[in-house]
Amino acid sequence: MNGPSSLSPGRFRGRKLPLCLLLLFAACASDRKVSYEPLGDGKSFRYKETGIASWYGKEYHGRKTSNGEIYDMYALTAAHPTLPFHTRVRVTNLENGKKVDLRINDRGPFVEGRVIDLSYTGAQAIDMLSKGTAEVALEGILFAAGRVSPFEGNFAVQVGAFAEKHNAERFQKELESRYSRVRTVSWENNQRRLYRVRLGEFRTEEEARRFLEGLRKDGLEGMVLRED
Repeated sequence: MNGPSSLSPGRFRGRKLPLCLLLLFAACASDRKVSYEPLGDGKSFRYKETGIASWYGKEYHGRKTSNGEIYDMYALTAAHPTLPFHTRVRVTNLENGKKVDLRINDRGPFVEGRVIDLSYTGAQAIDMLSKGTAEVALEGILFAAGRVSPFEGNFAVQVGAFAEKHNAERFQKELESRYSRVRTVSWENNQRRLYRVRLGEFRTEEEARRFLEGLRKDGLEGMVLRED
C-alpha cells in the first residue's frame, strides 16, 4: 500500500464533468450502472441507475439522517451515496416490477456494490422486506441550482470503517504520510458506533471516482460518497 504522491486530491481540482454529453459509467467491483441524459434546457438531466438495493429500519428509527432530519422508517425516503438531498427517485424492483417513489434524505448504503437504502415502508412497497435486497432500477431528474451543476458538491472516498476509534486513528495516520485531506468521521445508529476514514475533497463524483481508481491500483479499496 505504498501510494504515489501524484494521487493527491489537488491533482484533480478544477476539472469539470462535461455536461453536454450523455454520461455513462460503471463503478468497479459492483454491478452499478449510471447514466445522466441532458434534457435540452442545459440545466436538468434524466438520471438512471441500476444495482442492488437494501433497506434499513428500527436500528435507525428516530435518529438524525445525514441532512439533519429525523429518520422515520415509515416515511417514503431513502439513503443514497451521491445524489443531492431531496432528489426524488422512482425505484423499480426488477425482480417483480413493483415501483415506489422516494425522496433522498440520507447517505448510504455503506456496503460496496449496493446503490440505495430504502426505508422500511419503501422496501415494503416493492416487496423486498423478507429477502433484504433486490436488483433495482432508479430513475429521477436532477436540476441545477442556479448556476451550480447538479453534479457538483463535496465528494470524498471512504476507505475504511472501524468499531474502535484508535484503529481508525492509526489507519488515518498511516494514510496521512501519502495522501492529503485525510479525516475520521464518527457515525452511529441505535445499536453501535463506527469510525469512518475518508480521503480527498472533490467537486464532482467523476473526480472522486478517478481518484478511487488510482487508489485501487495501489491496493486500497473504497467507495465514493457525497458529503453535502
